[in-house]
Amino acid sequence: MKTTTAPNDIRVLLFDVGGVLVQLRGVEVMLEWLGQTVTTDGLWRMWLHSAPVRQFETGKIDANQFAVGVISEFGLPVDPQRFLEAFIAWPTGLYPGTLEMLARIPRSYRRAILSNSNGLHWPRVVNDMGLGAAFDSHFASHLTGRIKPDSDAFEHVVDSLGCSPAQVLFLDDNSINVEAAQRFGMHAVRVRGATETHGALRDLGIIDDST
Repeated sequence: MKTTTAPNDIRVLLFDVGGVLVQLRGVEVMLEWLGQTVTTDGLWRMWLHSAPVRQFETGKIDANQFAVGVISEFGLPVDPQRFLEAFIAWPTGLYPGTLEMLARIPRSYRRAILSNSNGLHWPRVVNDMGLGAAFDSHFASHLTGRIKPDSDAFEHVVDSLGCSPAQVLFLDDNSINVEAAQRFGMHAVRVRGATETHGALRDLGIIDDST
């Protein structure tokens, strides 16, 4: 992770959720089911381009269809019920210090979430974990029908917020999404966990740790 002073035109801080603000344990489970035959980055590439994942996380199919499709596509050695039980438990909670970090962001910045999510995870994230109240705007893929890394997911954000891509700083743990945001014209930084996220915002001069 390498950052510099924040460009003066940034007005929106756009956060991914899983792997940035919320801890996930699903990667380890999936790698185990796959017999450790792929890397973490390789798994994410497969996941982000998977047809049943994209259909479920844009609200086009239900949870059972999603489970059946993923099991078939990935060749997983589990049944749909076991898969869904594990999948529901992927988000384990906020990274320590997440809400405190978000509270330190000056109100001159609009805070927004851009998340590939679904009806099984989203209520837990925004309600049970308290992230909903910490943000001005929420862009969840299963509600918008638009999913990262597709350009229309980023386009929907700037159109909805009435800003330009250059006015957005996007923070995500997945290089595919970061690169897609950069191609769209956003400032984007890859971060993993709240500690790295806080460090990026501090290094960019957005959060001032001296006060």
